[in-house]
Amino acid sequence: MRLRVFAVAMLWLLGSELSPAQSQRAGNPLEGNSDAARRGALLYRARCAGCHGLDGRGVSGPDLTALLAAGLSDARFFTTARNGVAGTEMPRFIPEQTTDTQIWEILTHLRTLTSGSAEAVQGNAENGARLFQANCLGCHIVNGRGGRLGPNLSRIGSARSPSALTAKIRNPNRSFVTGYRPVTLVTPDGRRVRGLKKNEDAFTIQIMEMTERIQGYPKKDLREVISEQRSPMPAFAAERINDRDLEDLVSYLMKLRGTDSVSGQ
Repeated sequence: MRLRVFAVAMLWLLGSELSPAQSQRAGNPLEGNSDAARRGALLYRARCAGCHGLDGRGVSGPDLTALLAAGLSDARFFTTARNGVAGTEMPRFIPEQTTDTQIWEILTHLRTLTSGSAEAVQGNAENGARLFQANCLGCHIVNGRGGRLGPNLSRIGSARSPSALTAKIRNPNRSFVTGYRPVTLVTPDGRRVRGLKKNEDAFTIQIMEMTERIQGYPKKDLREVISEQRSPMPAFAAERINDRDLEDLVSYLMKLRGTDSVSGQ
């Protein structure tokens, strides 16, 4: 009896791995598989939740539930997970560490997070567009117009949920997107240069200064490199923007949707 149970268990384990042909299908071959979803939940918590949140709604990484709800294809999700996203904190899931099957299991779990109704988006988007023009366009690009100190928001509606946007607007110091981490460089004569860290290696650091000039500095020529905890973006507290106007602004931002991309900065 024990030998029979062992044999059945081995067959199940062997069958849980997908063939290369199965992994290359356009759709998730494990969709709707409750066992795969449970395994995917464990994998997701260990490997993804730190950036995308336990609920998939994003921390420093994009809101995966919003991307999937907006129509992100299974094939694109798989390709992005396997190859990573250049210029972001999204790493490659190399085959030696994460099998094709495990990527599909993670997606199967994520689909369970998006199977319910999406967050309701209310508010006056036209008024939100006016608020954005007055308060945000100087630092954020939308469809080719705007400043460069903040992330490009042309696709933000497909990368973040309304609640995540609301939280970020109220408290911009809660997390920083790669390429927009505030930093202060102290020169030998005591001059302080504040900017946003774009690139860094053992010998140099490149920042975008608050004038939007991108400049590289040899670390040996600096007295100090200070990682700041306060974003250049102001906190839009209730006394600066009331709840109704904030709802209008978020309504406008949720209409900004672009191509099928996990990066979604």
